[in-house]
Amino acid sequence: MSKIFTNIYPVTDLYKKMSTKSELVTQMIYGDSFSITKKTKKWLKIKVQDDNYIGYIKNKAFNKFIKPTHKIHVLKAKIYKFPNKKNKINELTFGSRIKTEEKKLKFFKFKKGWIDQKDLKLISYKEKNIFNKIVLFKNVKYKWGGKSFEGIDCSALIQVCINFNNKFCPRDAKDQVKYFKKNISLENIKKNDIIYWKGHVAVVLTKNKLIHAYGPLKKTILMNIYAAISKIKKTANLKVIGIKRI
Repeated sequence: MSKIFTNIYPVTDLYKKMSTKSELVTQMIYGDSFSITKKTKKWLKIKVQDDNYIGYIKNKAFNKFIKPTHKIHVLKAKIYKFPNKKNKINELTFGSRIKTEEKKLKFFKFKKGWIDQKDLKLISYKEKNIFNKIVLFKNVKYKWGGKSFEGIDCSALIQVCINFNNKFCPRDAKDQVKYFKKNISLENIKKNDIIYWKGHVAVVLTKNKLIHAYGPLKKTILMNIYAAISKIKKTANLKVIGIKRI
């Protein structure tokens, strides 16, 4: 059961236990790969390849490992039945990875349909600014365990941007703050620094602004850095435990 499989659904939920009523711990987006460590009739215990995250998913048809050629670089890319924009059949979220099979007009075909080439970058593509795409998620609703345009949490917001740039990033804030080693003081903070609280994280956009998927306001928002630090201290009694630079 150690073979590698690829998720071929726009989003697949991972649960803490073998029940949809248990905690949603994370999601796999299209193109994420995983290994199966335990199998029952209804459930699979898996390990996600990108971050070694372990959880339970519903047992359904998945694909043997697919080596991707391209990735989605917009918040959501429409999937069409044909190489035109008349028959939308689904959408893929930012960072999803596909293997293209054919090009026709300005569309690429992959396993599930056709995608506009404007929504794609080569799998090897990297941004000079690792968090260049993070503002795509502005106003996306907050969802614990979420990783897509339909809902995302604070640590996934960090992870999807770093993963898009072909770099490793742990899934949870508690692991990220340990993984990134370069410590920065608040006085020396600058663009792309990552601010951590216990169980929460935000990215610095400018000298005065940050972005985070913020549970209390139920969406991904921009806030003044010092106002956010003050608000989180006041409402959750949490202090900043680390500021990291990648």
